[in-house]
Amino acid sequence: MYQKISFIVLLFLYLPLNAQNEAFNRQLDSIYYYRDLAKKALEAGERIHFAKYAIELSEATQQDTTILKSKRLLATLYIRERDFSSTFQINHENLKLAKKLKDSLAIGKISNVLGWYHEEKLQVDSSYYYYYSSYKVFKALNEEEREAESLYSMANIQFNQRDYIGCEENAIASIKLYQNLPKTERTLDYLWALYNLIGIASDELGLYDKAIEYHYTALTYSDQIKDNFIYTLYSNSNIALIYKELKQYDKALDIYKHLFKNSEILLEEPKNYSLILGDYAFIKHVSKHYKKDEIAKMFAEAYRISDSINDPYSIMSVSLNASRFYKDLEKKDSALFYANRAYNLSKETNTNDVILQSLMLKSNIEDAANAKTYLTEYVNLSDSLQNKERAIRNKFARIEFETDQIVERSKQIAKERLWLLILSIGLIFTLLLLYIIVNQRTKNKELKFNQQQQETNEEIYNLMLSQQDKIDEARVAEKKRISQEMHDGILGRLFGIRLSLDSLNMSSKPEAIETREKYLNDLKEIEEDIRKVSHELNTDFVSGSNYISIIKALVEKQTKAYKLKYDLKNDDNIDWDDISNKTKIHYYRIIQESLQNIYKHAHAAEVQISFNQKKNVICLSISDNGTGFDVHKARKGIGLKNIYSRVKEINGELDIKSTHDSGTELIIKAPI
Repeated sequence: MYQKISFIVLLFLYLPLNAQNEAFNRQLDSIYYYRDLAKKALEAGERIHFAKYAIELSEATQQDTTILKSKRLLATLYIRERDFSSTFQINHENLKLAKKLKDSLAIGKISNVLGWYHEEKLQVDSSYYYYYSSYKVFKALNEEEREAESLYSMANIQFNQRDYIGCEENAIASIKLYQNLPKTERTLDYLWALYNLIGIASDELGLYDKAIEYHYTALTYSDQIKDNFIYTLYSNSNIALIYKELKQYDKALDIYKHLFKNSEILLEEPKNYSLILGDYAFIKHVSKHYKKDEIAKMFAEAYRISDSINDPYSIMSVSLNASRFYKDLEKKDSALFYANRAYNLSKETNTNDVILQSLMLKSNIEDAANAKTYLTEYVNLSDSLQNKERAIRNKFARIEFETDQIVERSKQIAKERLWLLILSIGLIFTLLLLYIIVNQRTKNKELKFNQQQQETNEEIYNLMLSQQDKIDEARVAEKKRISQEMHDGILGRLFGIRLSLDSLNMSSKPEAIETREKYLNDLKEIEEDIRKVSHELNTDFVSGSNYISIIKALVEKQTKAYKLKYDLKNDDNIDWDDISNKTKIHYYRIIQESLQNIYKHAHAAEVQISFNQKKNVICLSISDNGTGFDVHKARKGIGLKNIYSRVKEINGELDIKSTHDSGTELIIKAPI
């Protein structure tokens, strides 16, 4: 029986928790569902709509980790759609949330995305700052592949800003990391790109032999990649351009001849084809072994293709080579046309290298007056770019230094706050300890006196309670005795008198009939009054009144006497008028007995009493925060025996839960 009650109680406790878990799991399932739709939907608008709805559901859970995952999915969709404004906003929200969660990996990834965003917006300083921040995070997490990727992005920015030395340093650091990773297609691709990058940087620095070495190393990696023609094309064309700088035209021509054996494949990439064709034509020109008409046709084709795809960079490259070609042929108009085309496009695209080259060409083609203007512009721009390069080199170093300073300062502030908190807690603890020591001595004597007084009061009160119980029992017994006496004695005699008077009604005299009728009516009234008194004496005190008010009056009276706080709750679904008086009296006495036991044994400060109806069962719960006892070892006193007896009278079940220092709870369940 006890095990059955325990199981039921545990079931009632488990069901609400299980329901909460199930509701939360359903929320998560919905979030996963809409995230999945956001990844698989056909239209971009639908994907973004589903991702936003997943964020709404995630925010309802108030779980920051779930919210961050949903928002990062939306950020990815914005990137794919190149919605830069939304990308910027949501990634800053994500970065703030990731820092709140102290999710270092997420911080690194989001910083990397912000680096890409600012790079696309040509905001170099911000881009480099975020790439460097992501690099520091990935380095701390030992995420070598992501660390290497951040270094590669930093190197690219430095190359575009003509910081070739800084570019080479970061590229080499990235290469070392990638070389430690498994040789996948992705790793090989990055290694080729990095060696190609530092090869071009070395070429710009005039380190031609080193540049060629780097490009050939890049080819060793591209040879391990499937469908590697484009890689081979880039590397070989870069090597050919270096041979052109070294005036080793035969080696450059050999490379171009080999490349143009696959001209059909080259044509699949028109931009690259026109660039390489223009370089090939110019090398043929400077080698002086080819016909001018053949070379002119090659330039014309290269220019036509680049102009048809409207690619400014291939147009500028072809135009510069064509302008030099026609200048050497002393065809001033054609040379000037191509030089002006390169110059105008370079101004539009802000391509400084091409501006310088086209200015030098124009100064060599134009007359002396115009040539002087172009040379002056060339010198001014060249000086400006040199100063800018120096500033850029210092700028990237400064960004790294300031970023490291911010990180170190954050760590220092965190340490200072921690020490301040420790010192504050220590000071408060010391003051509290001093206060306790000073006041403890003063209270010791008072405490001992109060304990003695309390023990005396408890003994007196226990005697009073015992006497009161005896009086209550005697009163109930006396009520029943009087009720029985009145019903069986007095009512019986009065009934006999009424019968006698009925027999006298046989007299036909009007006066006698009227008199006897009057006495009979009086006797009926007396009989009815006695019956009413008898009924009231024999009816239990709980009938005909608000039962919970009676219970509340009992609890208030006893808790006040016992100096206890109480909390009484009643289930409004219980119809006490339908409950038998016998059951209500037993509940009343159980509460009364329990309060006495709590006062005598539990030393509690608070008691909680509640009535609940579950189906056709009333559950009475009485719990306290007292010392408790071992239910299996404790001896059953008179109080507990009385409670067990009363529970049995109402066909109920009793469950007692208690352990030392954890309070006691009585649960009584009885059918209605």
